[in-house]
Amino acid sequence: MATAPDSPTSPLIVAARPELTGGRRVGVLLSHGFTGSPFSMRPWGEHLAALGYGVRVPLLPGHATSWQDLNRHRWADWSGEVRRAYDALRAEHDVVVAGGLSMGGALVLRLAADVGADLAGVMVVNPALATRRLDVKLLPVLKHVVASFPAIAGDIKKPGVVEHGYDRTPLKAVHSMMQAWPRLVTDLGGVTSPLLYFRSPEDHVVDDSTEPLVMRGVATTDITRVELPDSYHVATLDNDAARIHEESAAFIARVAGLGTSA
Repeated sequence: MATAPDSPTSPLIVAARPELTGGRRVGVLLSHGFTGSPFSMRPWGEHLAALGYGVRVPLLPGHATSWQDLNRHRWADWSGEVRRAYDALRAEHDVVVAGGLSMGGALVLRLAADVGADLAGVMVVNPALATRRLDVKLLPVLKHVVASFPAIAGDIKKPGVVEHGYDRTPLKAVHSMMQAWPRLVTDLGGVTSPLLYFRSPEDHVVDDSTEPLVMRGVATTDITRVELPDSYHVATLDNDAARIHEESAAFIARVAGLGTSA
């Protein structure tokens, strides 16, 4: 049974239905991105839940409130919330697979590096672990002078779709995220779980500097790359969402040992 959402940005928790998955309890953790909310992951989570997977889409601290609130939170808060969601799923399921969008992709790669083979698989959609933006070098100073930059949320090609993200990008929070990237890149060798990598070739938020770092850095050789040709950054709400749903369902079934695609 799914928790009743108080708003479109509320967390999503759906219990597993092992009668649909050959008696095996399979958990799926999905993490939204920076300045976003569970709304961006809800259609994906609901699709997987309908197949019998137990799903958790946590609300990361400082999100779905105000950008000023997010500016009071740091990477440790977000990674801690993802770890708590994982621990809750792991306690109740035979296997767990984790997926994330943008910063959420970085967070589940962090999780995968920390827990190793205990995670059955990793799915990332346009993950963010690097950038070529030159103004990033000024963040240590700018964050004390300017509270926010224009929004990064809402990069969606499909007409009429909104992400329900913030209209500003808080600089102290984004600097904390970027400070965590170098260590994560160094630790990618701890990622031994199979990896499903979704990438939009036209992405106005995350440039092409992250993908080679991940592909070269992870230890696993079980890597599947899926291009999303008709979507921008928030591909989970864009024209290729159905492809994400279908490819991820098949991937989860495989790495969870279900034998055939759910």
